[in-house]
Amino acid sequence: MTQAAPIDAVMRSLADPTRRAVFERIVGSDEITVAELTRGSGVTQGAISQHLKSLKLAGLVIERPEGRNVYYRAQPEGLAPLVDWMSHYGVFWRERFASLRTLLKEIDP
Repeated sequence: MTQAAPIDAVMRSLADPTRRAVFERIVGSDEITVAELTRGSGVTQGAISQHLKSLKLAGLVIERPEGRNVYYRAQPEGLAPLVDWMSHYGVFWRERFASLRTLLKEIDP
């Protein structure tokens, strides 16, 4: 089995709305446990654990075991493949906006 490119793993992981919500809760806290993520989420602890596994495999979160708890925190470097991919398209849009700006100045000096 071939390993997915990092951008594929990140996009696949963030494609799920529940997983994105879990990731956003992790990003919004310094560290958080599975129990804290489960509380008030409407999702089972088992499902949260599966979402965390996907986020961890994509390099978006890291874990720190302490006693009976495992603390999760966001791994900002994990978003680098997505940022790199988007920056490629940023050049595309900047060129288009520059052309539009020039056209608008020609139409309405």
